[in-house]
Amino acid sequence: MRNDKKRDIKPTVTRELKDCIYRLSFITDTPVKDVIEEILIAGSQRRKVVSYLSQYFLRDVRIANTLYMGDLNRIPIKKRASTGRNERVSTRVTESMHDSLSALAYAMGCSVSKACALLVDATVRDTDFVNEFAKGYIEKNVDEERMRELKKVLKYINAGNPFDERISWAALLSHLLEEVQVHAEKVQDTVSEFVINHWKK
Repeated sequence: MRNDKKRDIKPTVTRELKDCIYRLSFITDTPVKDVIEEILIAGSQRRKVVSYLSQYFLRDVRIANTLYMGDLNRIPIKKRASTGRNERVSTRVTESMHDSLSALAYAMGCSVSKACALLVDATVRDTDFVNEFAKGYIEKNVDEERMRELKKVLKYINAGNPFDERISWAALLSHLLEEVQVHAEKVQDTVSEFVINHWKK
């Protein structure tokens, strides 16, 4: 088998999680399979995410440089009741990512597909990940000058915010698209229009 060959995985997720994935796909104009793969890669490298999942570990497992202790007295994840409607999504992962999912599946005593679904869910709930995902997308799609302007916008909005709120890159990207996407086809055009019409006055 080639090292770069990818393997199909079709995890079953809640309808709400599927909608969230599809929104990220729509906002960033990235295929759903690629969005899920990015989520999995990021989540598997985030200690906070893996530590959260460790509450389901039945067996000891080493992930990166950390040894997580399992507990056979825990209720297996496959026996926990799931609420709401569930639907399948589809992605393709590298062999090394599949190995990481297999390690999680072994620790939790579940299928690789179930481990995949749990990792996606935990990662998407990590606001730091969503923020970095949105920022990374913006950085890839706008030039340095526009990026500098957007950083100034974000800094201004968050400095001494009277509502005690912090606006994230994800919220800013969503706002940009809602504000001006009617007239723009690409995120570069969206950002340009926002900066010119709403900020540089």
